[in-house]
Amino acid sequence: MEPLLKILSASVELFRQYGFKTITMDDIARRAGISKKTLYQHFANKSEVVSESVSWFQGNVTDSCLSIMNTAENAIEGMVKLMSMFDEVLSNMNPHSMLELERYYPDAFKVFKNNMLEKDIQCIKDNIVWGMEEGLYREGLNADFMARYRMEMSMLVLHPNLMVNNRNDMRYVMHEVSDHFLHGIMTPKGEKLYQKYKEKYLKQVSKI
Repeated sequence: MEPLLKILSASVELFRQYGFKTITMDDIARRAGISKKTLYQHFANKSEVVSESVSWFQGNVTDSCLSIMNTAENAIEGMVKLMSMFDEVLSNMNPHSMLELERYYPDAFKVFKNNMLEKDIQCIKDNIVWGMEEGLYREGLNADFMARYRMEMSMLVLHPNLMVNNRNDMRYVMHEVSDHFLHGIMTPKGEKLYQKYKEKYLKQVSKI
């Protein structure tokens, strides 16, 4: 793996696990298995590392979302496989990471939020339209509004709040949010498929 990818991958691992505030350039170089000299050849400072690694990681997640939706049998399978993917994304994620990104690296957070508005919301919107056409989601849904609502709920889960606490981990809360959202838009036909795909793709996620 080339040095740049090592840096980005190592940075994402560290930021997800420990948050953004306490991680140093020394930590990043050590995790990437490179010298600090090599690290500084690619990035002038930690802010640059944060910006590039967040954009890189988000790009990978967005590409995965699009791939899942494009290869799904139907809209319900797409949403359930998306839930499964986020199980992996949220595993061992520090619940303070997003709050620290917003507080200490506002420019990087702004880019993250803008990318989410442009790409991720469109992905969910397309799924909702698809599901209505298939008769799996209720007719007459405002797809754009519901997609934005769904993403705002996801952002809420990524911040410390009354739901994510010492009793509930982020994956459990995201499951509950996703389950509630889908039950609010599915038809009886969609609910039957949902139960089928939940058994196939989703692991049991429990409270801590």
